[in-house]
Amino acid sequence: MTDFKQILQKEIQDLRDKLDSAVGLPEEMKKKVNKEIISLERSVELGSYDEKYEKVSRYVETVLNIPWQKESVDNLDLAKVKKIFDDHHYGMDQVKDRFLEFVSVLKLRNTQMPDSEFRAPVLLLVGLVGTGKTTFAYSLAEGLNRELVRIPFGGMGSASHLRGSSRLLLGSEPGRVIKGISEAGVRNPIILLDEIDRVAAEARRDIMGVLVELLDPAQNNAFIDDFVDYPVDLSHAIFLATCNNTRDIATAVMDRLEKISMPSYTDKEKMVIAKKYILPKLLEDAGLKPEQFIIEEELWPKMTRPLGFDAGIRTLQRTLEGAVRKSARIMVEKGYPAVHITSQNYKIFLPQY
Repeated sequence: MTDFKQILQKEIQDLRDKLDSAVGLPEEMKKKVNKEIISLERSVELGSYDEKYEKVSRYVETVLNIPWQKESVDNLDLAKVKKIFDDHHYGMDQVKDRFLEFVSVLKLRNTQMPDSEFRAPVLLLVGLVGTGKTTFAYSLAEGLNRELVRIPFGGMGSASHLRGSSRLLLGSEPGRVIKGISEAGVRNPIILLDEIDRVAAEARRDIMGVLVELLDPAQNNAFIDDFVDYPVDLSHAIFLATCNNTRDIATAVMDRLEKISMPSYTDKEKMVIAKKYILPKLLEDAGLKPEQFIIEEELWPKMTRPLGFDAGIRTLQRTLEGAVRKSARIMVEKGYPAVHITSQNYKIFLPQY
Protein backbone atom coordinates (compact mmCIF):
# COMPACT_ATOMS: atom_id res chain seq x y z
CA MET A 1 0.00 0.00 0.00
CA THR A 2 2.91 2.30 0.77
CA ASP A 3 4.42 1.63 -2.66
CA PHE A 4 1.11 2.41 -4.33
CA LYS A 5 0.81 5.66 -2.40
CA GLN A 6 4.33 6.62 -3.49
CA ILE A 7 3.35 6.05 -7.14
CA LEU A 8 0.33 8.29 -6.66
CA GLN A 9 2.43 10.99 -5.09
CA LYS A 10 4.94 10.82 -7.94
CA GLU A 11 2.17 11.19 -10.55
CA ILE A 12 0.82 14.24 -8.73
CA GLN A 13 4.34 15.68 -8.45
CA ASP A 14 4.77 15.22 -12.20
CA LEU A 15 1.69 17.37 -12.75
CA ARG A 16 3.11 20.01 -10.40
CA ASP A 17 6.42 19.99 -12.26
CA LYS A 18 4.65 20.50 -15.58
CA LEU A 19 2.69 23.39 -14.08
CA ASP A 20 5.81 25.00 -12.61
CA SER A 21 7.68 24.79 -15.94
CA ALA A 22 4.80 26.21 -18.01
CA VAL A 23 5.74 29.31 -20.02
CA GLY A 24 3.32 32.19 -20.47
CA LEU A 25 0.56 30.69 -18.34
CA PRO A 26 -1.54 33.48 -16.75
CA GLU A 27 -1.07 33.66 -13.00
CA GLU A 28 -4.78 33.23 -12.29
CA MET A 29 -4.89 30.18 -14.53
CA LYS A 30 -1.88 28.78 -12.71
CA LYS A 31 -3.67 29.19 -9.37
CA LYS A 32 -6.78 27.54 -10.81
CA VAL A 33 -4.80 24.49 -11.98
CA ASN A 34 -2.96 24.34 -8.66
CA LYS A 35 -6.30 24.10 -6.85
CA GLU A 36 -7.22 21.16 -9.05
CA ILE A 37 -3.99 19.40 -8.10
CA ILE A 38 -4.60 20.06 -4.38
CA SER A 39 -8.09 18.62 -4.81
CA LEU A 40 -6.50 15.59 -6.45
CA GLU A 41 -4.22 15.07 -3.46
CA ARG A 42 -7.21 15.08 -1.15
CA SER A 43 -9.05 12.55 -3.31
CA VAL A 44 -6.27 10.02 -2.71
CA GLU A 45 -7.46 9.71 0.86
CA LEU A 46 -11.07 9.17 -0.29
CA GLY A 47 -10.31 6.31 -2.69
CA SER A 48 -11.51 8.04 -5.87
CA TYR A 49 -8.05 8.78 -7.18
CA ASP A 50 -8.13 6.91 -10.51
CA GLU A 51 -11.17 8.75 -11.86
CA LYS A 52 -10.05 12.08 -10.44
CA TYR A 53 -6.52 11.74 -11.80
CA GLU A 54 -7.73 11.12 -15.33
CA LYS A 55 -9.93 14.23 -15.28
CA VAL A 56 -7.36 16.51 -13.67
CA SER A 57 -4.42 15.31 -15.76
CA ARG A 58 -6.41 15.79 -18.98
CA TYR A 59 -7.37 19.27 -17.87
CA VAL A 60 -3.78 20.17 -16.95
CA GLU A 61 -2.47 18.84 -20.29
CA THR A 62 -5.11 20.86 -22.17
CA VAL A 63 -4.32 24.08 -20.31
CA LEU A 64 -0.55 23.69 -20.72
CA ASN A 65 -0.88 23.02 -24.46
CA ILE A 66 -2.68 26.31 -25.08
CA PRO A 67 -0.27 28.87 -26.61
CA TRP A 68 -1.05 31.68 -24.16
CA GLN A 69 1.75 33.95 -25.40
CA LYS A 70 3.68 32.20 -28.20
CA GLU A 71 3.34 33.74 -31.68
CA SER A 72 4.81 33.18 -35.13
CA VAL A 73 6.52 36.07 -36.95
CA ASP A 74 4.69 37.28 -40.04
CA ASN A 75 6.28 37.41 -43.46
CA LEU A 76 5.09 40.72 -44.88
CA ASP A 77 7.03 40.65 -48.15
CA LEU A 78 4.26 41.64 -50.57
CA ALA A 79 6.13 40.37 -53.64
CA LYS A 80 6.55 36.93 -52.07
CA VAL A 81 2.90 36.78 -51.00
CA LYS A 82 1.81 37.80 -54.52
CA LYS A 83 3.98 35.08 -56.05
CA ILE A 84 2.41 32.45 -53.81
CA PHE A 85 -1.09 33.54 -54.82
CA ASP A 86 -0.11 33.53 -58.50
CA ASP A 87 1.52 30.11 -58.16
CA HIS A 88 -1.60 28.61 -56.56
CA HIS A 89 -4.40 30.44 -58.38
CA TYR A 90 -5.02 31.28 -62.01
CA GLY A 91 -7.08 34.41 -62.67
CA MET A 92 -9.19 35.59 -59.72
CA ASP A 93 -7.36 38.93 -59.93
CA GLN A 94 -9.95 40.90 -57.93
CA VAL A 95 -9.89 38.36 -55.11
CA LYS A 96 -6.08 38.28 -55.07
CA ASP A 97 -5.99 42.09 -55.07
CA ARG A 98 -8.18 42.19 -51.95
CA PHE A 99 -5.87 39.77 -50.14
CA LEU A 100 -2.81 41.77 -51.17
CA GLU A 101 -4.47 44.94 -49.84
CA PHE A 102 -5.09 43.02 -46.61
CA VAL A 103 -1.38 42.10 -46.35
CA SER A 104 -0.33 45.66 -47.23
CA VAL A 105 -2.34 47.08 -44.33
CA LEU A 106 -0.78 44.51 -42.00
CA LYS A 107 2.68 45.60 -43.12
CA LEU A 108 2.00 49.32 -42.70
CA ARG A 109 0.55 48.81 -39.25
CA ASN A 110 3.49 46.64 -38.28
CA THR A 111 6.14 49.11 -39.47
CA GLN A 112 4.54 52.46 -38.64
CA MET A 113 2.47 51.61 -35.57
CA PRO A 114 3.98 48.42 -34.13
CA ASP A 115 2.60 48.99 -30.63
CA SER A 116 -0.95 49.76 -31.66
CA GLU A 117 -3.73 47.19 -31.58
CA PHE A 118 -4.87 46.13 -35.04
CA ARG A 119 -8.13 44.32 -35.64
CA ALA A 120 -7.89 42.56 -38.99
CA PRO A 121 -11.14 42.51 -40.98
CA VAL A 122 -12.76 39.11 -41.34
CA LEU A 123 -13.03 38.21 -45.01
CA LEU A 124 -15.89 35.96 -46.12
CA LEU A 125 -15.31 34.13 -49.39
CA VAL A 126 -18.66 33.37 -51.04
CA GLY A 127 -18.85 31.10 -54.06
CA LEU A 128 -19.98 27.83 -55.54
CA VAL A 129 -18.30 24.50 -54.84
CA GLY A 130 -14.85 24.13 -56.36
CA THR A 131 -14.09 27.81 -56.96
CA GLY A 132 -11.05 27.81 -54.65
CA LYS A 133 -12.38 29.39 -51.46
CA THR A 134 -10.52 27.12 -49.05
CA THR A 135 -7.36 27.18 -51.16
CA PHE A 136 -7.09 30.95 -50.74
CA ALA A 137 -6.88 30.48 -46.97
CA TYR A 138 -4.00 28.01 -47.38
CA SER A 139 -2.25 30.44 -49.74
CA LEU A 140 -2.60 33.32 -47.28
CA ALA A 141 -1.24 31.16 -44.45
CA GLU A 142 1.76 30.17 -46.58
CA GLY A 143 2.30 33.75 -47.70
CA LEU A 144 2.23 35.21 -44.19
CA ASN A 145 4.14 32.25 -42.71
CA ARG A 146 1.28 31.62 -40.27
CA GLU A 147 -0.13 28.31 -39.10
CA LEU A 148 -3.57 27.43 -40.45
CA VAL A 149 -6.41 26.11 -38.30
CA ARG A 150 -9.32 24.82 -40.37
CA ILE A 151 -12.65 24.33 -38.61
CA PRO A 152 -15.22 22.60 -40.86
CA PHE A 153 -18.81 23.65 -40.18
CA GLY A 154 -20.49 21.23 -42.59
CA GLY A 155 -23.09 19.28 -40.59
CA MET A 156 -22.00 20.76 -37.25
CA GLY A 157 -24.80 19.87 -34.87
CA SER A 158 -23.92 21.64 -31.64
CA ALA A 159 -22.24 24.81 -30.44
CA SER A 160 -20.19 22.62 -28.09
CA HIS A 161 -18.09 21.60 -31.11
CA LEU A 162 -16.79 25.18 -31.07
CA ARG A 163 -16.98 26.10 -27.40
CA GLY A 164 -16.27 22.73 -25.79
CA SER A 165 -18.23 21.09 -23.01
CA SER A 166 -18.17 21.46 -19.24
CA ARG A 167 -15.79 19.21 -17.33
CA LEU A 168 -18.74 18.17 -15.18
CA LEU A 169 -20.09 16.19 -18.14
CA LEU A 170 -18.95 12.69 -19.01
CA GLY A 171 -16.56 12.62 -21.95
CA SER A 172 -16.10 16.39 -21.93
CA GLU A 173 -13.39 17.97 -24.07
CA PRO A 174 -12.35 21.39 -25.37
CA GLY A 175 -13.92 22.78 -28.53
CA ARG A 176 -12.34 22.90 -31.97
CA VAL A 177 -11.13 26.46 -31.50
CA ILE A 178 -8.96 25.63 -28.50
CA LYS A 179 -7.91 22.31 -30.01
CA GLY A 180 -6.94 24.12 -33.18
CA ILE A 181 -4.70 26.78 -31.67
CA SER A 182 -3.16 24.17 -29.36
CA GLU A 183 -2.23 22.00 -32.34
CA ALA A 184 -0.94 25.06 -34.20
CA GLY A 185 1.22 25.96 -31.20
CA VAL A 186 0.73 29.72 -31.63
CA ARG A 187 -1.98 32.16 -30.63
CA ASN A 188 -1.89 34.03 -33.96
CA PRO A 189 -2.74 31.43 -36.61
CA ILE A 190 -5.14 31.94 -39.49
CA ILE A 191 -8.41 30.36 -38.35
CA LEU A 192 -10.49 29.23 -41.30
CA LEU A 193 -14.20 28.90 -40.52
CA ASP A 194 -15.09 26.68 -43.47
CA GLU A 195 -18.63 26.47 -44.89
CA ILE A 196 -20.32 28.39 -42.09
CA ASP A 197 -23.65 28.20 -43.95
CA ARG A 198 -23.81 24.40 -43.71
CA VAL A 199 -24.45 23.85 -40.00
CA ALA A 200 -27.37 21.69 -38.88
CA ALA A 201 -30.61 23.67 -38.87
CA GLU A 202 -31.49 22.77 -35.27
CA ALA A 203 -28.16 24.10 -33.98
CA ARG A 204 -27.82 27.13 -36.24
CA ARG A 205 -28.93 29.73 -33.69
CA ASP A 206 -26.49 28.57 -31.00
CA ILE A 207 -23.59 28.18 -33.42
CA MET A 208 -24.19 31.63 -34.88
CA GLY A 209 -24.10 33.01 -31.34
CA VAL A 210 -20.64 31.54 -30.79
CA LEU A 211 -19.53 32.87 -34.19
CA VAL A 212 -20.51 36.39 -33.18
CA GLU A 213 -18.31 36.05 -30.11
CA LEU A 214 -15.40 34.65 -32.14
CA LEU A 215 -15.55 37.37 -34.79
CA ASP A 216 -16.24 40.36 -32.56
CA PRO A 217 -12.99 42.18 -31.60
CA ALA A 218 -14.65 43.37 -28.40
CA GLN A 219 -15.26 39.76 -27.32
CA ASN A 220 -12.68 37.44 -28.85
CA ASN A 221 -9.86 38.79 -26.67
CA ALA A 222 -11.49 36.81 -23.85
CA PHE A 223 -13.05 33.76 -25.49
CA ILE A 224 -14.19 31.22 -22.90
CA ASP A 225 -14.17 27.55 -23.80
CA ASP A 226 -16.48 25.64 -21.44
CA PHE A 227 -13.87 22.94 -20.84
CA VAL A 228 -10.98 25.35 -20.10
CA ASP A 229 -13.29 27.72 -18.20
CA TYR A 230 -10.89 30.64 -18.47
CA PRO A 231 -10.61 33.53 -21.00
CA VAL A 232 -8.29 32.84 -23.96
CA ASP A 233 -7.12 35.76 -26.11
CA LEU A 234 -7.93 35.08 -29.80
CA SER A 235 -7.53 38.68 -30.94
CA HIS A 236 -4.10 37.98 -32.46
CA ALA A 237 -5.51 35.38 -34.85
CA ILE A 238 -6.69 36.19 -38.36
CA PHE A 239 -10.14 34.82 -39.10
CA LEU A 240 -11.34 33.87 -42.57
CA ALA A 241 -14.70 32.33 -43.45
CA THR A 242 -16.21 30.59 -46.47
CA CYS A 243 -19.73 29.74 -47.57
CA ASN A 244 -21.67 28.76 -50.68
CA ASN A 245 -24.31 31.43 -50.04
CA THR A 246 -25.22 33.80 -47.23
CA ARG A 247 -28.93 32.95 -46.90
CA ASP A 248 -28.55 30.88 -43.74
CA ILE A 249 -25.99 33.08 -42.01
CA ALA A 250 -27.28 35.24 -39.16
CA THR A 251 -27.39 39.00 -39.74
CA ALA A 252 -25.29 39.61 -36.62
CA VAL A 253 -22.57 37.38 -38.09
CA MET A 254 -22.74 39.02 -41.54
CA ASP A 255 -22.30 42.43 -39.88
CA ARG A 256 -18.85 41.30 -38.77
CA LEU A 257 -17.76 39.95 -42.16
CA GLU A 258 -16.51 41.53 -45.37
CA LYS A 259 -18.00 39.63 -48.28
CA ILE A 260 -15.84 38.70 -51.28
CA SER A 261 -17.61 36.99 -54.18
CA MET A 262 -15.71 34.19 -55.87
CA PRO A 263 -16.43 34.19 -59.63
CA SER A 264 -17.08 31.00 -61.57
CA TYR A 265 -14.32 29.79 -63.87
CA THR A 266 -14.77 30.04 -67.62
CA ASP A 267 -13.99 27.00 -69.75
CA LYS A 268 -10.84 28.70 -71.00
CA GLU A 269 -9.66 29.36 -67.43
CA LYS A 270 -10.38 25.75 -66.46
CA MET A 271 -8.23 24.47 -69.29
CA VAL A 272 -5.32 26.66 -68.24
CA ILE A 273 -5.73 25.59 -64.58
CA ALA A 274 -5.88 21.93 -65.62
CA LYS A 275 -2.74 22.14 -67.78
CA LYS A 276 -0.69 24.38 -65.50
CA TYR A 277 -1.73 23.33 -62.00
CA ILE A 278 -3.78 20.12 -61.81
CA LEU A 279 -2.31 17.77 -64.42
CA PRO A 280 1.40 18.22 -63.51
CA LYS A 281 0.62 17.33 -59.88
CA LEU A 282 -1.48 14.30 -60.87
CA LEU A 283 1.27 13.00 -63.16
CA GLU A 284 3.87 13.46 -60.43
CA ASP A 285 1.71 11.58 -57.91
CA ALA A 286 1.23 8.74 -60.42
CA GLY A 287 4.93 8.52 -61.25
CA LEU A 288 4.39 9.56 -64.87
CA LYS A 289 6.47 11.97 -66.94
CA PRO A 290 4.67 14.69 -68.96
CA GLU A 291 5.67 13.06 -72.24
CA GLN A 292 4.04 9.79 -71.12
CA PHE A 293 0.53 11.27 -70.92
CA ILE A 294 -0.68 13.32 -73.87
CA ILE A 295 -4.17 14.68 -74.51
CA GLU A 296 -5.04 15.99 -77.96
CA GLU A 297 -5.83 19.69 -77.80
CA GLU A 298 -9.28 19.23 -79.38
CA LEU A 299 -10.33 16.95 -76.51
CA TRP A 300 -9.90 19.49 -73.73
CA PRO A 301 -13.49 20.82 -74.05
CA LYS A 302 -14.75 17.27 -73.44
CA MET A 303 -12.46 16.98 -70.40
CA THR A 304 -13.68 20.32 -69.11
CA ARG A 305 -17.41 19.64 -69.53
CA PRO A 306 -18.11 15.94 -69.07
CA LEU A 307 -21.39 16.82 -67.32
CA GLY A 308 -22.15 20.25 -68.77
CA PHE A 309 -21.49 23.54 -66.95
CA ASP A 310 -19.68 23.38 -63.63
CA ALA A 311 -18.69 26.55 -61.76
CA GLY A 312 -15.62 25.02 -60.13
CA ILE A 313 -12.85 22.65 -61.11
CA ARG A 314 -13.53 19.60 -58.93
CA THR A 315 -15.32 17.64 -61.65
CA LEU A 316 -12.49 18.43 -64.06
CA GLN A 317 -9.95 17.31 -61.47
CA ARG A 318 -11.78 14.01 -60.90
CA THR A 319 -11.99 13.45 -64.67
CA LEU A 320 -8.25 13.96 -65.06
CA GLU A 321 -7.51 11.77 -62.03
CA GLY A 322 -9.47 8.94 -63.63
CA ALA A 323 -7.71 9.38 -66.98
CA VAL A 324 -4.29 9.33 -65.34
CA ARG A 325 -5.12 6.22 -63.31
CA LYS A 326 -6.40 4.38 -66.38
CA SER A 327 -3.28 5.39 -68.30
CA ALA A 328 -1.01 4.12 -65.53
CA ARG A 329 -2.81 0.76 -65.54
CA ILE A 330 -2.60 0.43 -69.35
CA MET A 331 1.12 1.20 -69.28
CA VAL A 332 1.75 -1.40 -66.59
CA GLU A 333 -0.46 -4.14 -68.07
CA LYS A 334 0.34 -3.61 -71.75
CA GLY A 335 3.90 -2.42 -71.37
CA TYR A 336 3.23 0.78 -73.34
CA PRO A 337 5.85 3.52 -72.90
CA ALA A 338 3.21 6.29 -73.07
CA VAL A 339 -0.51 6.94 -73.53
CA HIS A 340 -1.93 9.28 -76.13
CA ILE A 341 -5.61 10.20 -75.66
CA THR A 342 -7.21 10.91 -79.04
CA SER A 343 -10.67 11.47 -80.50
CA GLN A 344 -10.74 7.74 -81.32
CA ASN A 345 -10.01 6.38 -77.83
CA TYR A 346 -11.06 9.15 -75.43
CA LYS A 347 -14.16 7.26 -74.26
CA ILE A 348 -11.88 4.74 -72.59
CA PHE A 349 -10.47 7.47 -70.36
CA LEU A 350 -13.50 9.69 -69.70
CA PRO A 351 -16.08 8.63 -67.09
CA GLN A 352 -19.28 7.15 -68.51
CA TYR A 353 -22.30 8.77 -66.85
